[in-house]
Amino acid sequence: MEDFGLFETMFSARALRRFRSDAVPNELISKILEAGIQAPSGGNAQSWLFVVIKDEEQRRKVAAVYAKASKVIRYFYSKRERPSHMSEIQYERLMNSGVYLHEHMSEAPILLLACLKLSSSSNPADVPPDCERVKPEALIVQAERTRCGSIYPAVQNIILACRALGLGTVITTNHLLYADEIRNVLRLPGNVETYALMPIGFPRDNFGPVRRRPHRGGTARRLGQALAWLVSGRANIDWL
Repeated sequence: MEDFGLFETMFSARALRRFRSDAVPNELISKILEAGIQAPSGGNAQSWLFVVIKDEEQRRKVAAVYAKASKVIRYFYSKRERPSHMSEIQYERLMNSGVYLHEHMSEAPILLLACLKLSSSSNPADVPPDCERVKPEALIVQAERTRCGSIYPAVQNIILACRALGLGTVITTNHLLYADEIRNVLRLPGNVETYALMPIGFPRDNFGPVRRRPHRGGTARRLGQALAWLVSGRANIDWL
């Protein structure tokens, strides 16, 4: 197994959607999950739950729900404009890769569901009397984004751990259109919500490099100036 540095791992952990049928050893799965739970967690609640699906029949059932949801997502994508930084060929290749996974999700030897065990939401009436009133919808937004911030960093850790261990994966969320069906298939408790479905396996395609638009140097320079201003106490910055 190759030894990768952090940046090499990040820069080569591209989305991989085609997998060999080789089984993934349990010790690698354990390492991946250990990496996941090193991530930040809102309020240090650590309320994450990772469902590892190895059984072929269960994978097939989950993949069927994913395929049904993906048919809807493909329609949405057909109505969207191609991103300006991608050529027609690049965009077509991306779409074809996605469609392949839509139809072959069950072929990944591991399906991993990243979930959270939810607690009760805050009540606007519970806000201290010496604080300004909070809109109910603001509490809903705050709670949901806190949940996202408590599970997606773990998902990114899992992606990086997979890359370091020679495994391919990709984050998907299409299944959320029919989340209740996934819940029924896996008999998840009512207080558990899923946030990502990740196929994991030894890839049939090559790793990286990840291709991204370069950051704009002007933005970096302005950010550097902003930091200098903040350090010197001049915090009246409105252009960030």
